[in-house]
Amino acid sequence: MTITRIFDLLPNYAARYKPKDDALACKEDGVWKKYSIAHYTQMADNITSGLIASGIKKGDKIASITNNRPEWNFLDMAIMQAGAIHVPVYPTISQEDYQYIFCHAEVKLVFVAGDDLAKRIKTVAENCPSVREIITFKYSNEFRNIYDIAGLGQSKPEPEIVDAIKKSISTDDLATIIYTSGTTGNPKGVMLSHKNIISNFVAVSYIPTFGEDGKALSFLPLCHIYERMLNYLYQYLGISIYYAESLATITDNIREIKPDMMCCVPRLLEKIYDKIQATGRKQKGIKRFVFFWAVNLALHFDVQGRNNPWYKLKHKVADKLVFSKWRDALGGNFKIIVSGGASIQPRLVRTFRAAGLPVYEGYGLTETSPVVAVTSTDPNGIKVGTVGPPLRGVEVKIAEDGEIMVKGPGVMLGYYKDQELTDSVINKDGWFHTGDIGQFEEEGQLRITGRKKEIFKTSLGKYIAPELMENKVKESPFIDNLMVVGENQKFAAALVVPDFNHLRSWCKIKEVEYTTDEEMIANQRIKLRLMKVIDHYNKSFGATEQIKRVEFMPAEWTTASGELTPTLKLRRSVVAKKYSSQIEKLFI
Repeated sequence: MTITRIFDLLPNYAARYKPKDDALACKEDGVWKKYSIAHYTQMADNITSGLIASGIKKGDKIASITNNRPEWNFLDMAIMQAGAIHVPVYPTISQEDYQYIFCHAEVKLVFVAGDDLAKRIKTVAENCPSVREIITFKYSNEFRNIYDIAGLGQSKPEPEIVDAIKKSISTDDLATIIYTSGTTGNPKGVMLSHKNIISNFVAVSYIPTFGEDGKALSFLPLCHIYERMLNYLYQYLGISIYYAESLATITDNIREIKPDMMCCVPRLLEKIYDKIQATGRKQKGIKRFVFFWAVNLALHFDVQGRNNPWYKLKHKVADKLVFSKWRDALGGNFKIIVSGGASIQPRLVRTFRAAGLPVYEGYGLTETSPVVAVTSTDPNGIKVGTVGPPLRGVEVKIAEDGEIMVKGPGVMLGYYKDQELTDSVINKDGWFHTGDIGQFEEEGQLRITGRKKEIFKTSLGKYIAPELMENKVKESPFIDNLMVVGENQKFAAALVVPDFNHLRSWCKIKEVEYTTDEEMIANQRIKLRLMKVIDHYNKSFGATEQIKRVEFMPAEWTTASGELTPTLKLRRSVVAKKYSSQIEKLFI
């Protein structure tokens, strides 16, 4: 059947794929709870009728705030079948952002994970006249829950009304509003139609190399279009979806379900790599030597398969002795690991691919539904340091100032209630200004080189692309994060967050007593070692780009502490304001 609305995925799944008990699955009380496509469809239908019985009309906005769970899908499909608009929201944003989103979108109902979040949201909801009710996903004494809504729908089914609403929904209708976290100001409401999102998951559907017997692990937030689009892709291909318990349990979940695919951000791959390295450092004698010989071999792996016979022989030995153990530790079944949201270090791509863990890098934005370019198995489909060629059906060009421009069926309808802002990013010919700077390789792959707004000029008139420099320095296992600064200054400097786990391992090997993170960055020997890293990478920068001074930060930057967005990107304005005195000191 032809899928023209997102909820068409449900009958499509039932018609095309064999019955299975784990179309969706999550872990509850130590046991994986599984749902068939029949159960999923029935729950979505019941909730649809329940929403209508609760007074929801076509075009109403319904928000959800929760961790990933099968019930998110029940609600998502039900909202769209009722002709309403789904507004998924991060569970980690501020009270002010919640209030802005609820009021700006005129949200009618808010579905939240459980009691704790419901109570936190209650005050916010009371300040937004449009919000009628807070409903939980888990059972609650104080609030109605999603099963109450399903029960209401089951007792008052309205199949004729639901069918009429579904028939009235076209592929170009608004399906969702996603508020981007942004780095400054209020969130922007990105309006995506059914067609926008469908065009994207259909366009990437040729990439998975396995079928309906496969399993995907999902842990990135479903409120983000990246994971959400892939969530629809898995359903489109009949792939079972298992939702990880949390980031803390992800390696255990991987070993339990042995997934074929997952998507992640580079930070997770960095942490996995760091754990692998830490394991190697614990080895003794010949085992330690072989381990790091294999790691060094991986760094020279040609991902396009142009390794010479001597390399292939060494790789075969390394695979048997080392790489196979890495695969076993990660379930032993991965065929695709998609990395997106930020640039991934080339060494990670080479190392994981050498180990038989195919890392695919993608690039996109919420405004493009999201994928613009992605690694693939096509000829010239991969080149380290690039995000692969543009997606089929998506046009990409580079403007005179280097900005990446995108045109195609995935480009958003616009920003909700902000035509002026919409017109500022989508020109009259339909080209979307991404704000990213990039270039094409000779073979057609797209290389991202920075953010247009983040490029700054020193007082000497020299331009600096901080993100490019930051990604380079973060290749060192000693560096967790950094922000390059120096606008209108004579030189570039940086706030640097060491990787404290790696630093602990280094101190143990060097027999340096490790006390606290704050004391360690004040230790002269450690400061010299960290500066050695900065000096090493400075050699790859131009004379006017080199980092002349640094301030080592005493604590990791996180989403909770405010320096990172939910997708782990730097909030530059927040960092600049929070550490203004440290930045000022760099230029005295």
